[in-house]
Amino acid sequence: MTTRTLRTGKASRASRRVRSAFRRIAPSRKNLTAHSKSAWWRWAKRIGTVIFFSVVAWLLVTNARNVDWADVGSAIKAYPWPVLMAACALAACSHVLYSTYDLLGRYYTGHALGTGTVMKITFISYAFNLNLGSLIGGIALRYRLYSRRGVGAGDVARILSMSMLTNWLGYFILAGTVFTFWPLKLPDSWKLDEDTLLALGLALLAAAAAYLFTCAVSLTHHLRFRGHTLELPTLPVALLQVAMSCANWLLIAGIVYVLLPERIGFSVVLSVLLIAAVAGVIAHVPAGLGVLEAVFVALLTPQMATGQLLAALLTYRAVYYIAPLIVALGLYLMTEARTRTRPRTSPLPG
Repeated sequence: MTTRTLRTGKASRASRRVRSAFRRIAPSRKNLTAHSKSAWWRWAKRIGTVIFFSVVAWLLVTNARNVDWADVGSAIKAYPWPVLMAACALAACSHVLYSTYDLLGRYYTGHALGTGTVMKITFISYAFNLNLGSLIGGIALRYRLYSRRGVGAGDVARILSMSMLTNWLGYFILAGTVFTFWPLKLPDSWKLDEDTLLALGLALLAAAAAYLFTCAVSLTHHLRFRGHTLELPTLPVALLQVAMSCANWLLIAGIVYVLLPERIGFSVVLSVLLIAAVAGVIAHVPAGLGVLEAVFVALLTPQMATGQLLAALLTYRAVYYIAPLIVALGLYLMTEARTRTRPRTSPLPG
């Protein structure tokens, strides 16, 4: 073997050792790709978070501009403290009661979050839902807060469905009963007359009765419709849904009732509140006012002064909408701060 061949062999072995060492030190192309994808995803989540907070801030400012803060302050100052405290107590009871809705979802999904955590998530979502719409409050915040604690997207969807079903089941029964047996005389300019209201009431009662009947007789407790499956509770749980939701709607009506300076029958206040829930879809309401305010003004102005009625409604919005939103925003920011201080792979405890 010649000296040149030996040198070539040594150089080849040295070259292989260098390449091997370089491969051990330098990341492979596959690892680089995975790393770049991970970095891209982290930046995408950061950008999405910034956009989310920007949208929330914009909606908060927009919502604040639609409220006459001077009238709200004057109305609150004009109320006797016992009346105002009674309204606040009813509002607190309503929000606490609604916060238990997701506990039914926990019962059916079997997730391990604690009762306090579930109620906090529901309260935050409900307060944002009232002020900023269901897309942010009912869906986006629920998914974000639950997923941060290890609850899967499928279970979040089931929790949301159960909560929405609970809320509207009580509405169907109360509205159906009121529209059928104690219908109000509606303004002639509305496209919704007494006969239509009666038919709507009967339809709502029929839908609620069908739901309860299905829960009672179903063997699988699953309802399939056009490729979608709805998980049904047992009859006792369905009746609990009715009781919880009806109580909540009655509490909401009670807030408006105690704030009205001239006492109007509670059944009348409840009827107007329930009509307001559907008036924006099937009736013509004056522009420039919210649906709730427009319906109350149209139906109750003959019985009391418009200024007093608007003052009561603005105070109701301050007590039931704005004040809980401020509390919910604080809780949400605290939750986000806690999340950022924990490892990304560790869900928050229940």
